[in-house]
Amino acid sequence: MSADPASVPLLSDVLADWLRAAFRRALPPAADDYASIGVVSTTNPEFGDYQCNAAMALAKALKQPPRQLAQAVLDQAGPHPAVERTALAGPGFINITVRADAIIDLAQAQGRDAALGVPPVGRGQTVVLDYSSPNVAKPMHIGHIRSTIIGGALDRLHRALGYRVVADNHIGDWGTQFGILIRGYRQFVDEAALREQPVEELERLYVKSYEQSQADPAWLDACRQELVKLQSGDPENLRLWEQFVQWSMAEFERVYRRLGVSFDLVRGESHYNVKLPGVLATLEQHGLVKESEGAQVVFLEEEKLPVCIVRKRDGGFNYATTDLATVASRVEEFHPAKIVYVTDERQQLHFRQLFAICRRLGITTALDHVWFGLMRLPEGTFSTRQGNVIRLERLLDEAEQRALAIVQAASPTMDPATQRDVARAVGIGAVKYADLSQNPQTQITFSWDKALALDGNSGPYLQYAYARIASVQDKYAERYPGQDPGAFPLQLTEPIERVLALKVTQFPEAILRAAELYRPSVVADYLYDVAQTYSSFYQNVPFLKAPDGVRESRVRLCGLVARVLRTGLDLLGIETPDRI
Repeated sequence: MSADPASVPLLSDVLADWLRAAFRRALPPAADDYASIGVVSTTNPEFGDYQCNAAMALAKALKQPPRQLAQAVLDQAGPHPAVERTALAGPGFINITVRADAIIDLAQAQGRDAALGVPPVGRGQTVVLDYSSPNVAKPMHIGHIRSTIIGGALDRLHRALGYRVVADNHIGDWGTQFGILIRGYRQFVDEAALREQPVEELERLYVKSYEQSQADPAWLDACRQELVKLQSGDPENLRLWEQFVQWSMAEFERVYRRLGVSFDLVRGESHYNVKLPGVLATLEQHGLVKESEGAQVVFLEEEKLPVCIVRKRDGGFNYATTDLATVASRVEEFHPAKIVYVTDERQQLHFRQLFAICRRLGITTALDHVWFGLMRLPEGTFSTRQGNVIRLERLLDEAEQRALAIVQAASPTMDPATQRDVARAVGIGAVKYADLSQNPQTQITFSWDKALALDGNSGPYLQYAYARIASVQDKYAERYPGQDPGAFPLQLTEPIERVLALKVTQFPEAILRAAELYRPSVVADYLYDVAQTYSSFYQNVPFLKAPDGVRESRVRLCGLVARVLRTGLDLLGIETPDRI
């Protein structure tokens, strides 16, 4: 029977509530009533389990020595049933050690809860997540992987917290490039290549037509005429455009299936075309539009941002106008608490401008841009013009091939079909984890050796940790058939058991923090820490040879760790085979 998630408290919340009350008793009233007081888990067990540094932050405002202030708080704190002891450290840190029985009670409560204690803080709220967003007529390449993988993880994290998530794949399916592509298609198409690999052939046609347009003004003019025909609703050009979109979507979906990514909406830029004149009219009604050099623009001096063009001098609309229409449409249709965009770092200025205009229009929905650094290979960055772009499917193919060699070496007796299935999970998981284990705002230099390592901070290491626990559980079931470790109470008889159980109880905190910061790396770091602690546990205490009761407690704790690893990796979009 599952516990109500709301009934499983977060240990950090329990301790923070206790300390807030102590701050209120010890110090003068504060404007925020000390609501910001919190605790964080310590990085070194010598300093206890949790730490509060609020005294140092408040000391300057209150004109008191921080250590003296912290001592006054501890004097007012009084005993707490979950706290074994407190200590004052350094210039004013409050260190807290939690009672073992409190850890046991919380770990057991989480074990009874289907959500492992993750609180439904988003219940009743909607989040629109805009991620992946490839361009039609171009194969997905390695440059698309970060938005897709990071966005997919944020999608799962928010759903786990109870939010209604609208995952929207905002496809690039409109714009000047289609005039170039249609002209190239009419003149250069290779029908055999189109049947074999339609999207790669479309990309070849676009590149060839674009190069021609740069060398021949007449060709460029012909491309513009094709675009005008498309925008005017010419049946033949519309038919071609729809076919290009259809071919592209089929390829995108194939890649998404391999990555385990799905969307609630797939709406291209073209979906909002009919709304663009209305956006311009709304901007004019708010007095935001000015004419500059024949174009319609919004000046953003107050925000210290460059001018934003909303209609070009030739009368065409651009990305800013389309995105304004998209925001307005999402707000009207979904009434979201927030709209989150996951794109690379080059879009930062665009979104600062977009959000500034939305605020001027009175849109109160929270708008967040989660930007990330680019992915590189050791030899350098990727460039379409230099011809060294790596197709995403080829990257995934290589990941699975390399993982298959690892699986075959580790489990040579496993049947070939299972080997391939495990290799798929390990290979794709390795690529994902290599991305998600990094702070999104860092650039990544992708290395196969690091991504596929069975030791160190890698996806296969965590998958192997899970598989090792599954092996322990299988051996227990063989030796003690019909015995349920869950029917026995947890016992923390060794220090490493206490450390491991405490880390299990911190799973909900990691999920909350990852979603709040838009950093799946918080979950990855947490899972790696748990796996390392489990490894120490596994190596230093007996399991199946332990005394009755202790043996079951340890197998039960193993089961909790396995659930944490499986659930956490699932939130990152990574599978957990029972055997590698």
